[in-house]
Amino acid sequence: MKITYPDGSEIEAAPGTSAREALEAKGLLAPDTVAAKVDGQVVDLSRRLDRDCRLEPVAANSPEGLEVLRHSSAHLMAQAVKRLFPEVQVTIGPVIENGFYYDFSRQQSFTPEDLERIESVMREIIRANYPIEREEWPKEQAIEFFRNQGEQYKVEIIEGIPDPVVSVYRQGEFTDLCRGPHVPSTGCIRAVKLTGLAGAYWRGDARNEMLQRIYGTAWATPEELEAYLKRLEEAKQRDHRRLGQQLDLFSLHPISPGSPFFHAKGAVVYNLLIQFIRALYRRYGYTEVITPLIFKTELWKTSGHYDAFRDDMFLMRVEDEEYGIKPMNCPGHCYLYATRKYSYRDLPVRFADFSRLHRLEPSGTLTGLTRVRSMAQDDAHIFCTPEQMDAELDHFVAMTREVYDAFGFRDVRVSVQTRPEKFLGRPEMWERAEAALMRVAERTGYPVVSLPGEGAFYGPKIGFDVRDVLDRSWTLATVQIDCAMPERFGLEYTTSAGTAATPVMLHRAVLGSIERFIALLLEHTAGDLPIWLAPVQVRVLTLTDRQEAYARDIVGKLQAEGWRVELDDRNEKLGYKIREGELLKIPYLLVVGDREAKEFKVAPRTRKGGAEPAVSVEAFIDRLRQEARPPVPL
Repeated sequence: MKITYPDGSEIEAAPGTSAREALEAKGLLAPDTVAAKVDGQVVDLSRRLDRDCRLEPVAANSPEGLEVLRHSSAHLMAQAVKRLFPEVQVTIGPVIENGFYYDFSRQQSFTPEDLERIESVMREIIRANYPIEREEWPKEQAIEFFRNQGEQYKVEIIEGIPDPVVSVYRQGEFTDLCRGPHVPSTGCIRAVKLTGLAGAYWRGDARNEMLQRIYGTAWATPEELEAYLKRLEEAKQRDHRRLGQQLDLFSLHPISPGSPFFHAKGAVVYNLLIQFIRALYRRYGYTEVITPLIFKTELWKTSGHYDAFRDDMFLMRVEDEEYGIKPMNCPGHCYLYATRKYSYRDLPVRFADFSRLHRLEPSGTLTGLTRVRSMAQDDAHIFCTPEQMDAELDHFVAMTREVYDAFGFRDVRVSVQTRPEKFLGRPEMWERAEAALMRVAERTGYPVVSLPGEGAFYGPKIGFDVRDVLDRSWTLATVQIDCAMPERFGLEYTTSAGTAATPVMLHRAVLGSIERFIALLLEHTAGDLPIWLAPVQVRVLTLTDRQEAYARDIVGKLQAEGWRVELDDRNEKLGYKIREGELLKIPYLLVVGDREAKEFKVAPRTRKGGAEPAVSVEAFIDRLRQEARPPVPL
């Protein structure tokens, strides 16, 4: 058989030659090679080659190599857990961004001390350098093996696999069901760390048993691991839940799980974000509407959400009829569109809606503001003709770019998510919609990736992912072309020929969930919100009681100009007041002593630059006008 290498060179090899042997023959087997690519597919180095192919090495620090490394680290952790706690059942352990996890069934809860013990055993297994060997078993043999091991979850997984043969991997005394690939031996794992504990339902279903999830991370080198752990520590300091409490923005209470309480300062941020989007709506031609929060479920049966989304809805019985609190605005907007007749001259119609939405997220998945049950979105739906669709998509991209520029999001990537296995609408409509989204995605100038099968059940989608200062990816703006609802609701417009036609319906949001966007912004800025968005823009600090009258006069002048200002005239040391103002991330602290009062000045301190020379109040207000100007007139 013929083997072709990345540089285009070729060799002849006997069938059955392993990927490792073929790479060694060309001198391509480096110390950090953890796997191989055969015709683009990542495989174990022990994989036997049986046909002509292209072959290349996979280094540990490559994206594919890190995935192999982290997958093997999950098995390493599971082996250590089974050594320490033989009664534990092992379920699933996938790779995630920057790491991995494994879910375990155990009566007793794991503790942080247990994690230290597990890590210690993991290091023992690494030093033992067990070969990691792949075997293929008939399905019945695998079921019998894992049933004898008491691994009922593995049995359930295998029973759901349609193939007659499954693959398992052995390392030392540990055998696990897995498709692979894996590193050649446990000694290849050089930098691994367990990072946390959480609960998780089996198969993500709240009706199933609650399992225990152990998270970990693995990297190609100890230096990369150390750098990541530093980023992780920085992320903890930037955690929006911590900042929300520190800055008095919001709180979460068991009385209403997943439904944040926004405090007065948090409400300022929340409402300013909505004002910002409203200002853009005026320019981009949106009409804001208000729709009901509770509907009879026949609305969602018509839209198709009832079958696809029912388990995520808050449902109730009222006078022998079933009602639901709305989890999304689109069916209501379809109903609103149908209340009058439109001609092609009236289109596009752009309905924007900031209504509250409620989704029955499992309690174990609720996380601060990033995963909630109660939220609002900068949600809008556009009804247009097919000829107008591309222009509307371009307008959406322009608005999204404007918002990202305003908040300093530079690293943006676009994903095109196509038809899932279960969908509503005609396949030819999906094909046209997917082609339109790909056209607009390519015009954005951002890197584009296709995600087959990840669209919504009613239409394909574009997602705009931003990376924050901690290199984490967040999906914010989305736009979808609906391939089902306009027809299901019987929506029409009159064409130029006088005939009835079905409008194109676009679903779009730029910020997405306002709650989630606030979480992202807090963590991205470490709480140092842009001055125009800061809940308190200025705090005036007195040195003694003698400056109180002058300080109140300054506060009055600033308030008259519309600035958000506080007075700190407490009988505390100046250093204490300054430190508190810095912890509250207030953009400007104005220190007022006897000299400032006498000269009618203030001594500014910025949250980043420290103390500055005294200036007149008028000069400071002029500075505020320049630095605190919002991205668009609010």
